[in-house]
Amino acid sequence: MTETSLAEMKDLGASSPIALLAPSRHWLVRWLFVALGSLLVGVGILGVFLPLLPSTVFFLMAAGCYGKSSPGAYRWLTTNRWFGRHLRDYREERGATLAAKAYSIGSLWLGIGFTEFFFIDNLWVRLTLFAVAIAVSVHLFALRTIRR
Repeated sequence: MTETSLAEMKDLGASSPIALLAPSRHWLVRWLFVALGSLLVGVGILGVFLPLLPSTVFFLMAAGCYGKSSPGAYRWLTTNRWFGRHLRDYREERGATLAAKAYSIGSLWLGIGFTEFFFIDNLWVRLTLFAVAIAVSVHLFALRTIRR
């Protein structure tokens, strides 16, 4: 890695665990990573609104793809006003704010409860959804709470 690319990546927050060394040199690889990263951002945005679809993991994977292909897209993702702060907090293993935890757990249980009550008749599917909700809630409670 050259000194220039190292300095550029440090400006982008490359000290994080998901930052990659340098963008690929081959145009096709860069294009594929940008396309995959954009698809992952779209799925992550859906995950903000759908209770069983996690958003953070898709944003983290998108950051990895963008870090390998496009420093500008990586910068956009990690500084985005809607989810950039949450992504940086989670990525840097700092945790989540109390408000983010409360919103996530509340929307998770509301969405699963609504789905089970109105749409699911199968007992095994209900038990599976309940187990997923418990597992996600335990994970969110286990995250360090960031105090701002």
